[in-house]
Amino acid sequence: MTSPHSQPSSVVAAGLSPAWQTIMRFASLEPGEVNRASDVQRCASGKVLNVAVALGALGAISRAVTVMGGAAAGWTAAEFRGLGIGLVAVPTIANTRCCTTLLDDATGRTTELVENAPPITSEELARFVAAYEGAVAGTAAVVLSGSLPAGTPVTIYRDLLERTSCPAIVDARGPELLAALPCRPLLVKPNREELAWTVGRPLEREADLRIAMEELRAQGAEWVLITDGAMPALALGPTGCFRIVPPRLARVVNPIGCGDCLAAGFAEAVSRGLGPLDAIRFGMGCAAFNCGTLLAGRLERPAVETLVSDVRIEPA
Repeated sequence: MTSPHSQPSSVVAAGLSPAWQTIMRFASLEPGEVNRASDVQRCASGKVLNVAVALGALGAISRAVTVMGGAAAGWTAAEFRGLGIGLVAVPTIANTRCCTTLLDDATGRTTELVENAPPITSEELARFVAAYEGAVAGTAAVVLSGSLPAGTPVTIYRDLLERTSCPAIVDARGPELLAALPCRPLLVKPNREELAWTVGRPLEREADLRIAMEELRAQGAEWVLITDGAMPALALGPTGCFRIVPPRLARVVNPIGCGDCLAAGFAEAVSRGLGPLDAIRFGMGCAAFNCGTLLAGRLERPAVETLVSDVRIEPA
């Protein structure tokens, strides 16, 4: 096992649904009324970019591989240069989507206004796959995440995994997740709602949840991690089933991107030689820290490690 302070490893984040995010904060948000924001922040976002930002903040040599078009492509490139994070963005005819987060300080509620990722052409997709194949050579871990633009083959994550020789994390749902399982990813991490949608039935009882997790493992996933917001997560792997209890948080600022930070933390920990359960523990600490920040992925490693020590892993 390598030391946390050894030479950082290279980790790639790849996905097809980046975004440019506007985050607006209100003392009190009143639907149907004129609302003036007390604070506005803008940043690169979407799962693939959140993962890359979190990886860079943790000290990994981080690179995002995605597709982007329009003004958001330039804004994102400038932000990533400032953060020292690699970005391979295949140009697209369509403009990259813009999404908005509304934070209501009075209630603590977060409202997301989300555009779907625009369709991409077959030529753009082919260039993305080629860019990924070049970026992933020699890397220590990869994270594949995000929904697919309309018209994208559901086999895209499988196609990427077939070009991948390092440990892989897949944060997806539905047909694209199922298609990727025969490639034996190290970890898949849909949340509870996404897993129910993937298997096509409600998962109200924990027993039902475990059966669905076992189905994903039977189809090829080595570890299955199911998150459920602030509730404990369930992890199922070769050594059994475990309940992962996150640390208690005094205050939640913005929960957006917590799952992306969990995936990034897991990948970074695996790249350092940690085993899956310890990597899950580290990822949960990353997710907990992200809850207390305004912008997704801006992790601070010393504070994350303090939270990691409060994550409990229990047999389930």
